[in-house]
Amino acid sequence: MRFLLDPETRDFARSLDGMLGAAGTEGAVRAWAAGDHGPGRALWARLSDSGVFGLAVPERYQGLGPLPVELTVAFEVLGRHAVPGPVVETVAAAALLGRHAEASGADPVGGGLLAEIASGKRSASLQLAAQGPYALDADAADAVLVVEGDTLRIAAGWGPVQPSADPARRLAAPQVGTVLAQGPEVTAAAAHAADVAALMTAAQALGVGRKLLAGTVEHVKQRAQFGVQVGSFQAVKHRLADTLLGLEFAAPLVHAAALALAGCSPDAGREVAAAKVAAGEAAYRASRTALQLHGALGYTDELGLSLWIRKARPLRDAWGTPAACRARVLSAAGTEATA
Repeated sequence: MRFLLDPETRDFARSLDGMLGAAGTEGAVRAWAAGDHGPGRALWARLSDSGVFGLAVPERYQGLGPLPVELTVAFEVLGRHAVPGPVVETVAAAALLGRHAEASGADPVGGGLLAEIASGKRSASLQLAAQGPYALDADAADAVLVVEGDTLRIAAGWGPVQPSADPARRLAAPQVGTVLAQGPEVTAAAAHAADVAALMTAAQALGVGRKLLAGTVEHVKQRAQFGVQVGSFQAVKHRLADTLLGLEFAAPLVHAAALALAGCSPDAGREVAAAKVAAGEAAYRASRTALQLHGALGYTDELGLSLWIRKARPLRDAWGTPAACRARVLSAAGTEATA
């Protein structure tokens, strides 16, 4: 399959990339890691003005979507610029509430929150019991949704912030709160939200990997050993080429998964799992390449690229570990073979 973005989507990505490039995201990431959410919230306001969060919200709730392909393109750019905060979780919460409203046919649960997500007035985090006990940036989100079994709640608070390999990923366990909805519609909507979260995380990882590769290539062009550029060494060239191949092979899987979600394909879950494992592993490989080819410099906090290096591993494991994603792909393949 040949996948080409339409001109409008490419223009949107370039516009978003230019805006974030001029926004000083590195400083916002460092501030977020220190518990100062001000610069990050200012960055989120600019993202909202660009329509990023509206892409996840149905039109009936003042959004533009849901548009998985455009969201995927946007989240790759967000990963390239290391945008902090629960961006994935906010979009996944919108997917959960939107799908539940569509399935229930009753007065929509969280319709007001959906409209506020689309406008950028509120952010959200999401914790699904099947995915683990923590919600990302619960202390910074305006609302924390929790799904356990067939019950959807809005958290009343959260526990202590837990450490993470990425200091800008702040984890906390939500506390039990008010029940918003119950029933099979919640279970189905949560499964859809998990797929959206996994796909957006894969797109983020792809952007992180591309940033790491670009920064490493630039570094080995400038660094010299034995009087020659490090980048001229054959072993270095092979390492960079392998990293590039991993990212290039992951990209079409991410795009294909977005198309499957957009078309409500029955194979969408398997496509998302394949994209998640490919993009996550490629980004992690890029982080190891960056760390090794930067030498001792790669271990320092002063190196700006270290912010991306520390994101790769958590993104690889968030919303579906490689083992879980591979098991899902193999399980779906086995079901088809049996049929």
